[in-house]
Order: sequence, then C-alpha cells, then structure tokens
Amino acid sequence: MLETSARLLRLLSLLQAHRDWSGADLAERLGVTPRTVRRDVDKLRELGYPVNASPGTGGGYQLGAGAQLPPLLLDDEEAVAVAVGLRTAAGNGVEGIGETSVRALAKLEQVLPNRLRRRVNALNTFTVPLLRGPGASTADPGVLTELAGACRDSERLRFEYRDHSGSVSRRTVEPHRLVCTEHRWYLVAWDLDRADWRTFRADRITPMPPHGPGFVPRDAPAEDLAAYVAKGISTTVYATHAVIRLKVGIERAAERVSTPSGVLEAEGSDSCLLRAGAASLDVLVIHVMLLGIDFEVVEPPELNDAIRAARDRLSRALD
Repeated sequence: MLETSARLLRLLSLLQAHRDWSGADLAERLGVTPRTVRRDVDKLRELGYPVNASPGTGGGYQLGAGAQLPPLLLDDEEAVAVAVGLRTAAGNGVEGIGETSVRALAKLEQVLPNRLRRRVNALNTFTVPLLRGPGASTADPGVLTELAGACRDSERLRFEYRDHSGSVSRRTVEPHRLVCTEHRWYLVAWDLDRADWRTFRADRITPMPPHGPGFVPRDAPAEDLAAYVAKGISTTVYATHAVIRLKVGIERAAERVSTPSGVLEAEGSDSCLLRAGAASLDVLVIHVMLLGIDFEVVEPPELNDAIRAARDRLSRALD
C-alpha cells in the first residue's frame, strides 16, 4: 500500500511538471507497465484529480484544471525557489500580494525539511536587495512568518519591542492579524499587560520563543483592520490631531497622502477630509503645506493661528 501511495504522489508530481505525457513515458519514469499507469490514473480521478486522456498514437495524459487546488508537489530546487520568491515578495511590500505571501511562506516553511530551510536562510542572509522604496520596512521575513504562524494557531507571543525612542520593553500578547502597508508591516494584538489592543511595528519586534499557550481569539478591534492601523499610526499615536479639508477629490489626494501621513475620507467630487496627527501644530503646518494642495482647517482652530504665524515668518524672510 505504501509503495502504491508513493507512486501515486510521484505520478501526480510528473503530471504537474509537464503539460502532456504519453503513457509509455510515464510508465518508463515510474518503472511500471502502461496498464499500471492507467490504473493509477483512475485512482487519481477517484481522488478528485481531473486527469484528461487523449486516445490514439499521439495521445497522452494531461492534468486538467479542477474545482479545488490539488496538493502541490515540489522537488528540492523548486521548493527553494518558491520560498525565496515568497520571501522577496513579503519583504518588499509588493502591492496586493505581500500579506498573502507571508501566509503562504508560513505554510511552506512549516513543511520544509531542515536541509532546505538552511539553504533558503543562507540565500536570503547573503543577498542584498538593490531596490528598496523610501521608508521601507526592514522586518525579517522569518519574523513575519513566525508572527503569522502565531496568529494562525492562536498562540500567545512573547517578544521584546523597541519603540520609536529606542526603549525596549517585554510584551506578552494575543496576536490577531498582520497588516501590510506599502512600506511597513504591523502586528495587531491584544496586549495582556495593558489589557487593550495595540499595534506593533514588525521590524521592531524580537520574538522570545517558546510561544503559547493557546487562547480563544477575541473580536477584532475594528471591522476594517487596515483603516484601524492607518488611523493609529497616522493620528492616534500623536498628541496633536487635526481635520483638514483638501480642495481635491480623494483619488487625487491619495496620490500625495501615504498611509502613515493621515487618513482620507471622501466628502465630494472636488474635496475630501484629511485626519492627521503630529508632534506639534507647527509640524502639522509643514506637513500640510508639503502636500501642495489647497486646503482649509476644519479643526482645531489653533491650527489657523499656527498657519498665520508661519505666514508672517515667511513674509519677514522675503522682506
């Protein structure tokens, strides 16, 4: 039975490797008779794999598209190539696939044998990316997959966290989700010591395994976690907040406002609201001016005073 099962997996791997196989070629590769190949193909069909057969001299076998994704069988070289590709996508924040890459990488690395895991780690450790966007995260893909695995398995995480000032603290959290922006990765988790939801930059996390025990997941702090993180890193974290009306549509504004810079809210075809935060009103003035967009202050009124002071200072400089 074991020999038959191993042969079926080998047959499935061959069908995935090439589009068309003749019965004779499959029999030669498997070391069996063409009749055994036909029986094995029938067994794959019984298991739900759509194997198409073409009769005649030029006929053969072909793995068709199924309703479900079949198990992907990779040899050593293919497994290394896929792991490296996923790590590259995860580490460079490719729009739309970064978070998916981390989930897939977590699954793949869970089943990689040690000999292949060492090869993947060596290749990534001794490879320096030439292109990196401004402000891009330096989060280790290995840390990302560890965080993703803890989210998936609902295991408590222990780690050291370095804040923006460089101070290090130890945290124990119940991880919920990883959120990826165009430049950085963030972990949304319930902080057990603070009894509240917190958002952590992944590149400032140093895991301290072993992790656990397991926990029952809590309800998320918001339906839209991406918006929740965007608000937290652009507004909530700062002492000074403001709401500013930009005199352009939200599509135009989004070209100039990145996720860490503020949260945009549609208001009309030719205006939108920007909710942002900063260390002081003066910094907010500079931030809004650098957008290069006409605006008006909604709140706080003190921001208008800071704008007038900046205007007078600039006028004196010109005079």
